[in-house]
Amino acid sequence: MVPTRRALLATGLLLVAETSAQLDNSEQAFDTLQEWYDTGTGLWDTAGWWNGANSFTVVAELAQAAQSQNDSSVLQSATEIFTNTWTVAPSANPNTDDSVKTNYDSSDPAVWGGGSYDDNGWWALAWIAAYDVTNNNTYLELAQGIFDGLTTDAWGTSCGNAGVYWNSDHQYVNAITNELFLSIAAHLANRVPSNSSYYVDWAQKEWNWFATSGMINSNNTINDGLTDSCTNNGQTTWSYNQGVVLGGLVELNKASPNQSYIDSANTIAQAAISALTDSNNVIHDSCEPDCAPDATQFKGIFIRNLLMLQQASPNDQYTTVIQSCADSIWANDRDDSTNQLSVNWAGPFVSPANSSTHSSAMDALVAAISL
Repeated sequence: MVPTRRALLATGLLLVAETSAQLDNSEQAFDTLQEWYDTGTGLWDTAGWWNGANSFTVVAELAQAAQSQNDSSVLQSATEIFTNTWTVAPSANPNTDDSVKTNYDSSDPAVWGGGSYDDNGWWALAWIAAYDVTNNNTYLELAQGIFDGLTTDAWGTSCGNAGVYWNSDHQYVNAITNELFLSIAAHLANRVPSNSSYYVDWAQKEWNWFATSGMINSNNTINDGLTDSCTNNGQTTWSYNQGVVLGGLVELNKASPNQSYIDSANTIAQAAISALTDSNNVIHDSCEPDCAPDATQFKGIFIRNLLMLQQASPNDQYTTVIQSCADSIWANDRDDSTNQLSVNWAGPFVSPANSSTHSSAMDALVAAISL
């Protein structure tokens, strides 16, 4: 039966209402997130340095999503957060010594470094997200500088003289640092047209190596890293390792179209959904509910990147997962008295929540706005 005009109108109104509700939920969650924000450090209390980069990123994503719905109410707050974090966060970086903390230039990539190279990568993507909101080239230039540092300090592992190491010890080769390297390069390829080919070349070198490195297992999910003999180490299939690669491949396909990038992203995404969702299509990591201090952040990163794939290669399954996660978080994983969001998106609320559990769950709320 062909839908009537009235039925189509009703469906459209329901979609508008759903989007409005998701935006309202996200903005309420943003208000709660900011209760952890320390203007003196430019970071979010109760979580670490790299988690702060992800809280920063979800603020930027919300500002963009709200603007797409003709709501600019978050934009001013987000811009103020970017400016303040730029100004003061390096002085609170736990990975730098006192001489750096008292005398630094925020445009110096070194002051955004972490205990491992993936920390640098998270901040590079965070500042790219801030650039996308503000068009402030200073932010983009910082991300370029961070990426250049990774090419000189981290690239060229003992596994094929390619890929990047996890940290400056140059011992462990893991998935997330390589996925971040891919994603940063591909993001920059689409934002620095004068040097796009340079970043495309790096992204392609990374993906060509990663795809054959062994980190993608026979189930098409991604394990944590490689052994000393450069084979899959069989460690946990974390949600964020299934996520960052999706955004990297979407951006690479945008910069240098090749259907194989999207096909690979879809294969990984669908395998991850099969491995990580419960019967209600809600994502879980195996550590729940005891995922502190790092894995509390992981699921939101997956959903953020799954949305990018959904926008590039629409799939009803992706919509269902994102919507189910967002709905369950608000209904089952929220403390009604504080609006704090915890680690178990299926519920019940796990106390205490912190800025990591909350910002990760908020990623799903924000993603649902754009469905």
